[in-house]
Parts: sequence; C-alpha cells; structure tokens
Amino acid sequence: MNIRKTVARAAGVGAVATAALGLLSTGAANADTFVPLPGADLTKTLSDGTTVHIWVDGESANINPSMGSTPVHRNTWVSGSAHVDISGSAGENTGGSIYPGYVVGCQVNIDGGGVNGGPETGVEWDSEGTVTPSVKGSGGGDLTLGPGQAQSFYVLDLEQADDYGNESHKKRNKFKSNSGSVSWADSTIGINGCGGYAQARSFVNVEVETDNVISWVTVWGQPFSLG
Repeated sequence: MNIRKTVARAAGVGAVATAALGLLSTGAANADTFVPLPGADLTKTLSDGTTVHIWVDGESANINPSMGSTPVHRNTWVSGSAHVDISGSAGENTGGSIYPGYVVGCQVNIDGGGVNGGPETGVEWDSEGTVTPSVKGSGGGDLTLGPGQAQSFYVLDLEQADDYGNESHKKRNKFKSNSGSVSWADSTIGINGCGGYAQARSFVNVEVETDNVISWVTVWGQPFSLG
C-alpha cells in the first residue's frame, strides 16, 4: 500500500495531519509530473469593517496519471500553505479557523467557484456547468468519480485531545488574534473510475470571528489537470 503522511505546520499549534491513502497499484506507474501552481490571494471587507486577507503560497502538485496502469486511475500528491491576516475593527475576540481542501472533478467544469457556508456545503452547478464543492469530512482524497461528477475534501486531520482528554480529529486549524496559517505536504488525491479528463483545484475556507460578526470567506487556487 502506498501511504504518504501529511504534516500540518500550524501557527501557534503543533499538529500532525494523518496520512491520506493513495490508490493501490500492482502495475508499472508512469513518470511523475511536477506542477508548480501560483497559489491564490483574496482580500474581503466584512460587514463590520473588518478586512480579511487570505493567501495561498508554495502550492504544487506531483501528478502520476495512472498508478493503476489504466486510464481510469489517477494519483497526485499536493502541497501548499494557507495564511490569514485580519485587520480593522475586529475587536478583542478576533480569531478563526482555516479549512484547506480540494475539489476534484471528472469531465466537469470546476473553473468557477464561490462557497458560501461551512464544512457541509453542498454540490451546486450553475447554468454553465460550474461546480462548487461538496466537502466531505475525510482528511484524505481517495475518490471514485464518474463522468460529470465532482467531490471535495479537506486535507487536514489534526489530532488533539478533547475536553475530556480523549483523542479527537479536526479538519481545521484554529487560531486566535489577527493571524494564522497552516501547511500541508504530499496530501494524496487518488481517483478511480474516471475514464475522461480529470481536474482538481485547491480552496481554503476560513471562518472569521470578531466582536460583531462570524463570517465565512473562501479563496480558490488555479485548476490543474490530473490527466
């Protein structure tokens, strides 16, 4: 079994994201293709005047088009870092949570975007066939997709103790005050069942809390081909 571990480096928090499982392979694999990606940058002003700046850097994908030695298999390792900076009239109780993830589509347009709401956002298509994520709770991207289908997942699986000392797993990095960040490395996107073209695209959902508002802001990365 091919297992890659994802390590999250969180601002002010030491955390480890559990391994995301890749596809099983018994045949010869094609050569990997490394794809540097431009990341993303977004600044938004909330209703109370708070300014939220979110950016993604160090983003890349290492693509193997056919780990299963068939046209319906893909396997990709993705890396990147997400950062948040909050300024303006946020107040003393400023903070938030960062949820990085990816939307993956098989023969479907994922060039559009716009996620409103939290982790359980549903899949929606507009009149041009643009998809918005249906985020799963999983920390890994081992997906089965047919033509016209898309799925999304969060890359983090942060282990920490709950209020009773028991182990719990979170899909976000929570931060206090005006800034936070998190990184992921070699998180796996594995696709099975897609006979046509496949694409993926990063996104970062950020829940921002101030003295006056709680708001969700999303920044999108550039789509890239999985072969």
